[in-house]
Amino acid sequence: MNQNNGERNGYLVIIGCCIAIFWPGALTFGFPGVMASLWQEMFHVGSGATGSTIFFMLSAVGIFMFLAGRWQERYGIRRMIILGILLTSIGCILAAFANSITMVYAWAFLNGAASCFVYIPALTLVQQWYPQKKGQVSGTVSMVFGLAAAIMSPVFGLMLNAFGYRNMSLVLAVLTLTAGLLGAYFARERDDETIKRQNEMRDALKRQIREGNEIDKDEMRRSLTVSETLHTRSFWFLWTTWILAGAAGVSMTVLSTDYGLSLGLPLEGAVLILTAFNLTNGTGRLASGYFSDRLGRRRVMSLAFLAAGLAYFLFPLAGDLPTSAILAAVVGLSFGTLFSVSAPLVADCFGLDHFGAIFGLTFAAYGFLAGPLGPTLSGYLLDLNGDNFVPIFLYLGAFSLLAALSIRQVVSPEWR
Repeated sequence: MNQNNGERNGYLVIIGCCIAIFWPGALTFGFPGVMASLWQEMFHVGSGATGSTIFFMLSAVGIFMFLAGRWQERYGIRRMIILGILLTSIGCILAAFANSITMVYAWAFLNGAASCFVYIPALTLVQQWYPQKKGQVSGTVSMVFGLAAAIMSPVFGLMLNAFGYRNMSLVLAVLTLTAGLLGAYFARERDDETIKRQNEMRDALKRQIREGNEIDKDEMRRSLTVSETLHTRSFWFLWTTWILAGAAGVSMTVLSTDYGLSLGLPLEGAVLILTAFNLTNGTGRLASGYFSDRLGRRRVMSLAFLAAGLAYFLFPLAGDLPTSAILAAVVGLSFGTLFSVSAPLVADCFGLDHFGAIFGLTFAAYGFLAGPLGPTLSGYLLDLNGDNFVPIFLYLGAFSLLAALSIRQVVSPEWR
């Protein structure tokens, strides 16, 4: 493969991954927030019940993110992406015929699992193609995943009014399948010859190390196994960060619209708070990935989490749409930073050989604990306190500040 063809194929891979991940991102971060009030009306449930949709979605993420990382090593990246797209489309059909909140939970679980089979392979693939620009390329893919919800949240509202709930969900199934398969077509792994050359270079470095030659630290780094990673202090601090920052960020996807409605805004106006969150959650991922390549992963992440904590503490003082949208945008930027910078941070600390499995284990913290501690708990607190958002904003702000402290403890292990 000559250099020009390699560059062209690399760009096509990034484009393909972005196309494939668009609809899973829109459905994960945009759909539940827009549909929450409708589900409450359809199934006669409260905020806590609809907030639990995120719990089921993230539980699936906790289970399947690690499996997606393992299975892509065995069955191939493209096959995993196609599987994820098929499951996402089937999930839309399930949502269309939901006749109880339990069926919504089933959709949430299936959609969470499906997103794993697209997200992890896409991040792995673009970092394989551009190992020197891990933050930038993973930030690009993560940006599309988050930005999709910003674009589609208001569109979901318009589609709901135009088509009705069931027809809208069926249309989404078709769009997801069509776009996703197109993206998967371009998601090609690097050829065996390229991988062979990389392995030969690594073997040569090992020989030089054994012979006592001085090697640049970046070149000395090797990939840790999953077992070795679990024995590092850094992994568990990163795991804790995902619990805290994940809970603080994902809560906004279900709180924002209800908060806007509590201010007396119409649904179209309340959704704009969610749109502001999703806009920076998406666009901020590219910027944070880019700056993390230059300023350092931990510095960028800790600053973003500090900003989110301050925004949450200021939310009780906001009483209008513009202020609420600005604060939600700050939280969205922090949430996007968590996603975009964690991926290259995992690759920096533990290597790319088992990136999918290790990042999947990191995501388990988000999947199993961020949901219950964020959207589910905040939803039930709202039901208990008569829709008083102040204590929810305060504890989510505290989570953000603790995440800023936790991420500072994540460092690359010494490479031997």
